[in-house]
Amino acid sequence: MSSNLVDLDSWRALPAAQQPDWPDRGELDKVVAELGGLPPLVFAGECDQLKEQLAAVARGEAFVLQGGDCAETFSGATADNVRNKLKTLLQMAIVLTYAAKVPVVKIGRVAGQFAKPRSKATEIRDGVELPAYRGDMVNGFDFTAESRNPDPWRLLKAYHSSAVTLNLARAFTKGGYADLRQVHAWNQDFVAESPAGRRYEQLAREIDQGLAFMRACGADPEEFHTVEFYSSHEALILDYDRALTRIDSRTGLPYDVSAHMVWIGERTRQLDGAHVDFFASIRNPIGVKLGPSTTPEEALALIERLNPRNEAGRLTFITRMGSARIRELLPALVKEVTAAGARVAWICDPMHGNTFEAPSGHKTRRLDEVLDEVAGFFEVHRALGTHPGGIHIEFTGDDVTECVGGGHEIVEGDLATRYETACDPRLNRSQSLDLAFRVAELYRG
Repeated sequence: MSSNLVDLDSWRALPAAQQPDWPDRGELDKVVAELGGLPPLVFAGECDQLKEQLAAVARGEAFVLQGGDCAETFSGATADNVRNKLKTLLQMAIVLTYAAKVPVVKIGRVAGQFAKPRSKATEIRDGVELPAYRGDMVNGFDFTAESRNPDPWRLLKAYHSSAVTLNLARAFTKGGYADLRQVHAWNQDFVAESPAGRRYEQLAREIDQGLAFMRACGADPEEFHTVEFYSSHEALILDYDRALTRIDSRTGLPYDVSAHMVWIGERTRQLDGAHVDFFASIRNPIGVKLGPSTTPEEALALIERLNPRNEAGRLTFITRMGSARIRELLPALVKEVTAAGARVAWICDPMHGNTFEAPSGHKTRRLDEVLDEVAGFFEVHRALGTHPGGIHIEFTGDDVTECVGGGHEIVEGDLATRYETACDPRLNRSQSLDLAFRVAELYRG
């Protein structure tokens, strides 16, 4: 067991990108010690269960729907917020399961997505320079010296906020709210004013008829009453995820019990860096974001490092190329990885490569470009005979105005109406359902 623990800290000797400049290491050590004694947020057995489901994705037998906030906030850990996000994810999953006829693995970007990589370490406003906002886990959003000072005690708050969010998610998914007989109830507030809501309602009526038929035949499977829902986040702040890594009593192996699945971001996937080293030592299912600069050689080296046993379900590649470049850049990666016999799941993140600044100064994304990147992702996999394994999106269950386009159209002039994100622009509920219907069409081919 001690050898596992030694392995878990080898990353400390390597360059670690995107880590906060903590003002007091002594305080950080106190926080890390406290985190180390707290109960796990998830269990190793649940991580293994997700790994099995992701193995089915790698084999072409299932589809991943992964989504949630760009950056969670502590104030967002409320019952209403969690329920609204879950409701949107469940509605999207229903559309995909029913219209695309495929099992959907449901993974939230929740209960841990409190830290964000930044392109610049500082931000300047009106001649004042302060540290950049790195997410609620690190510092505050307000542009003041006190707020922007990295505070290690926020790591502890992130843990407790994650615990609250997971507790709510488990209650909703196991306590009747996720029951298939609720398909109409999830839509009540939404159907009249939204084209996507009306389209969903029609599908819900068909599902109702199917359920009524099955009940009449005496069939009422357990799967209709609850759903498996998994948590994930970018494991950016290594001190946090290392402090929540535990040795599983069943197997003696280390798991990062802060989430079922964790991923390495585009800015931290250096082969000789601390993140790759830490991820190589944990047994969770893991993801790596691959941006436009990724070469096939780098992808193969990441596989060799992170999944040397070629275990299906262990490694997921989340591509984020931008709609203009996916058709040109993705084929070489998929071709080489497939030729090497590597068993990975491929997921499309159509958000991060399509961000631009509107004239108003708001960061935004066009739903059309998001949809086009997903279409390109499907085209590439179809052409190569490989499996388009899922989508990874930033969305919220609220009627925000952060991305432009959609059936219930938002234009650039609307952005200021309800622009509430702590970082990147998210799809609202209507746009998320528009996307789900489009993905179902693409999946059916």
